[in-house]
Parts: sequence; C-alpha cells; structure tokens
Amino acid sequence: MINQKENGESPDAESRTEHFSDITEQESMVIPVIEELLQVDKKVIETGRVQIEKKVTDKDVTLELPLIQEKINIEKKEINQFVETAPPPVRYEGDTMILSVVREEAVIVKKLFLVEELHITRHKTETQMVSKETVRKEELIINRSESAGE
Repeated sequence: MINQKENGESPDAESRTEHFSDITEQESMVIPVIEELLQVDKKVIETGRVQIEKKVTDKDVTLELPLIQEKINIEKKEINQFVETAPPPVRYEGDTMILSVVREEAVIVKKLFLVEELHITRHKTETQMVSKETVRKEELIINRSESAGE
C-alpha cells in the first residue's frame, strides 16, 4: 500500500473513478451478472441380466380324512301350562338342547272381595194390649111360611 493517497483509495481505484466519470448520463453501462446452474441427467446402464424359469411338477397324494356326519332330531313336546317365571332360554339335559317357547296371555281373574257383613238378630217379645173398638155383626133371620094349599 505504498501508492495510497490520503483519502484511502488505491491508484487503481482512482483510474476506475475517472473512467466512470467519462460516461455521460445518457449513456448506460451493462454489467453482466452470471449464475451457474447445475443440470443432472441419469442414464440406465445394464450391468447384467437375470433369467428366471418356473417348473411345475405333479404328484398324486392319497389322503385319509375322517368325516363326521351329524343328524339332528327335533321333537316338539307340548306343555300348555302357566308358569310363574320364564324358563331359561336354553338348557341342556345330556346331549339334548332344550329351547323353551313361551307366549304371553292376558288372564283375567275374578275373585270375591268381602267388603262388610250385616249381622241381624231377631228378638221376640210378647205383650198384652187393651183396645176398645166397635165391631159390627150382621145376622140373617129367615122365616118360612107354609102355604094353605097343602
């Protein structure tokens, strides 16, 4: 920095300043700005091949399988009686499953209800009564007269 001036600019900076001062206001200067862009491409390169072959063979096999066959016997038993509480929906007696079928019925019960009693007692008494009354009596008197012609 041997050639620096008092204002702190280098001699090259001074010559640049003079160069810019030569440009008039009507002239313009173009300063290019450059930006680098990166473009990436891919290529598929075959590095090898694979071939797959499938082979199917048939083989007969004998199987012994136990088969279970069940038969169901359904028997309806009519009960036709009133119950106080509903039986369980399903119950078992041995190998037999029992399903109860119920229906609701309206039952009207007519009973006697004693409200009250009347107690009646008969008492007999005998008394003498004296009474004066006028009593009428009619009599018939019949007179027969004999005729002279007899």
